[in-house]
Amino acid sequence: MPTTSATRDDRIELRTSREEKRILAAAAAYQRLDLTTFVMRTALPVAEEVVARHERLRLSARDSARVLELLEHPPKPTASLRAAARRLQRNRQ
Repeated sequence: MPTTSATRDDRIELRTSREEKRILAAAAAYQRLDLTTFVMRTALPVAEEVVARHERLRLSARDSARVLELLEHPPKPTASLRAAARRLQRNRQ
C-alpha cells in the first residue's frame, strides 16, 4: 500500500448524485475524516485487491513443481531461440 508521506498532486473527479455525496460526507464525518481521506481509505484497499487478484499467477502443485524443475534444469535452447538471440545481439550493436 502506498505510504501516506507521498505527495498527493494528482486529481480524480467523480460525478455523483446529491444523495450519494451526502451519504459519503456523512460517513466521512462520522469517522472524523475529510471526504477525500474517507474515499481513499475505503476505495484504495479494494482497488489493490482487485489489481492483485488479476496480476497474481496461481499455479497448481503440479505446475509449481514443473516450473521449479525447469528453473533447476532448463531445456537446451532450440534453433529458433538461438537465431532470435543472434538477431537481438546484432540489433543491439
